[in-house]
Amino acid sequence: MEKSLEKHMTNVLNNHGVTGMICVDKHGLCLGVKGNADTKASGCLAAISQEAEKIIPNLDTPVVCIESSSSNILIKSHEDCTTAIYKHN
Repeated sequence: MEKSLEKHMTNVLNNHGVTGMICVDKHGLCLGVKGNADTKASGCLAAISQEAEKIIPNLDTPVVCIESSSSNILIKSHEDCTTAIYKHN
């Protein structure tokens, strides 16, 4: 799985505007990180995704977007993995 995750993360990082990516498990344990994503945020990212699911229950897992003047962080969970993609505006 590690090589598959590594390959997927490298492919995502090659997309225009993507500057970083992190994958964490449901407990916030970092499974992989690339680019400017910070492992210190792994627990927060998992928690943000879990709390967003409580706001909109019974629907597909929501995508949370954290916006700043220079970048965005897109956060989404699937099964037991939360992924955050860092993009430059």
